[in-house]
Amino acid sequence: MALVQSKSIPLGSTMPTFTLKDTSGTDIRLDDVQGKAGTLIVFTCNHCPYALALWPRFITLANQIEQSGITTLFINPNINPNYPDDSPDEMKKKVVEWQIPGHYLIDETQSVAQDYAAECTPDIYLIDAERKLLYHGRVDDNWKDPAAVTSHDLKTAINLYLAGNDIPTQQIPSMGCSIKWVNAQ
Repeated sequence: MALVQSKSIPLGSTMPTFTLKDTSGTDIRLDDVQGKAGTLIVFTCNHCPYALALWPRFITLANQIEQSGITTLFINPNINPNYPDDSPDEMKKKVVEWQIPGHYLIDETQSVAQDYAAECTPDIYLIDAERKLLYHGRVDDNWKDPAAVTSHDLKTAINLYLAGNDIPTQQIPSMGCSIKWVNAQ
């Protein structure tokens, strides 16, 4: 497992729309489910220790921001035969076990991860209702120990945005396991 950081993407970039299947096989279009205030998109998976440590924080945050008009989409780009823990069947189990809100989507061709220049799990994108990138950084400053967090970077960015304030342009990249590309890029 290689530790990598998210790539720098210019804030304000228009992020692509997409259609992916959820764990029940239903097509989910970003344009149909994005929140009136925006969408939090998280590329994540079931096996990476970084992603596993952060899932509870993502789930809590997704439940909190839903009432504010921000939809959360979790996307698994690791649909790779060498990583059976990330299979659609295992994703379906995690939706129930972890009570994942929003949608947990299957990026079977890894095309959405490529379109978003995603590099790691987790790789985090907060976009507004026009799909402009507002935040592309880390969740907080301590992925291992939630009790030791002193800087809630993602939550702060969301709160600033919802209050109508500017989000700092200085954003610390997310880090995690590399995406398990089926065909190395």
